[in-house]
Amino acid sequence: MSDPNKMKDDIQIVIKDMMDRIMDKVLCSDPFVKETHHLKKPLYAALVPDEIFKGSHFERRFVTPFGKVWEKLAVVAATNGMGYGTTGYRIDGMIREKRLNRIAETLNRLEHATKENERIRPDWNRELTYIKKGRGDLIPVSVVCDLYVEDRSNGGRYAFELKAPLPNSDQTKVSKEKILKLHCMEPPVVDSAYFALPYNPYGTRENYSWSFPARWFDMKNDDVVLIGNDFWDYIGGKGTYDAFISAVNEIGPDYKEKIYRDYLRITPPDGYNSEFDLLSEPKREYDSR
Repeated sequence: MSDPNKMKDDIQIVIKDMMDRIMDKVLCSDPFVKETHHLKKPLYAALVPDEIFKGSHFERRFVTPFGKVWEKLAVVAATNGMGYGTTGYRIDGMIREKRLNRIAETLNRLEHATKENERIRPDWNRELTYIKKGRGDLIPVSVVCDLYVEDRSNGGRYAFELKAPLPNSDQTKVSKEKILKLHCMEPPVVDSAYFALPYNPYGTRENYSWSFPARWFDMKNDDVVLIGNDFWDYIGGKGTYDAFISAVNEIGPDYKEKIYRDYLRITPPDGYNSEFDLLSEPKREYDSR
């Protein structure tokens, strides 16, 4: 990372833009209207305080746009780190027919139980070795990846499927198919491709326990999986994730106070900006790549 302060500033620009849009929406263009809530859900209104649903109203308008924000933040990190990043990038290449067949076979075996009712456990290295033994004619294939990064210092090219920290099974299956195809192209079009999660809600990688992606990847051991700090430092250089944490913690208190006062219309409680509320990354117990 060439300039940690610029990285942090650029991260804050993305987050501020999202938060300002959300605040404008919940305060102006799409506010919570108590009378409308009572009309549409009279039973709920009779049993539960309006403030609970007012909070839910905000939450829905906050969570939905965050998926795209992760991608924008990744572009910021890649641009400041490796030199170039973009989203929704199409990669065209050639894959041997038997490799395509084996990719489909591998995904089917992971999805469906065997006759003994035991589903095969994912193992990236074993699967890729098996798939690459497939021959046959070259077939043109296109893959649109979530994030494409180029290392302008050495010409390296990298593709990422970037999903929310708790992805569903269907998303992960599609991502694995894309990543397998990218690794099987002849000649290689990218130097590597990864399945990436921007944050680990379980703290350490060895404790990551969300079951849906584990159907397709060994989330604790597969080299093709990057989670949290490993992902950000890979594309942005060492210290990128620390810059992200610092950027969020600097602007967070102002937005929280604004939400309390302007949206919820209450006085912020004592100690609402304690150290407990700060974003942090628990100490990792696995090696960075």
